Amino acid sequence: MIKYLHTMIRVSNLDESLDFYCNKLGLVEVKRTEHEQGRFTLIFLAAPGDLDKIEISHGPLLELTYNWDTQTYPEGRYFGHLAYCVDNIYETCQCLKDAGVIINRPPRDGYMAFIRSPDNISIELLQKGERLPKQEPWVSAPNIGHW
Repeated sequence: MIKYLHTMIRVSNLDESLDFYCNKLGLVEVKRTEHEQGRFTLIFLAAPGDLDKIEISHGPLLELTYNWDTQTYPEGRYFGHLAYCVDNIYETCQCLKDAGVIINRPPRDGYMAFIRSPDNISIELLQKGERLPKQEPWVSAPNIGHW
């Protein structure tokens, strides 16, 4: 038997990353550990819809790894992207856009959108259940950058 636990990503600015993942995207911090000897911090985040699973299965989680010493990381898109299901793709994208997040791939189809974190991690947002009817301004919105 195998089960998904978490995805680890490195972040270069902990405050900026927590603002993005918690305040803008809506994830919840469920665990934090400081490792003085290794000079890093681990923060585990969960989607609100997954909080009931954390105590039982210890996942699914997003692990943010922050190394205390200044480092730069290449874009690192080799692993793909994170994916989250949302209740309303249009409302979610509008809230993110209003918070200053660029919608790289708008939800023109009422089902899928892509955004990027401050560290350029691609995040796929998928509509829960059936796709929503197409609507403006999203149908006409162009792609911005890449994801």
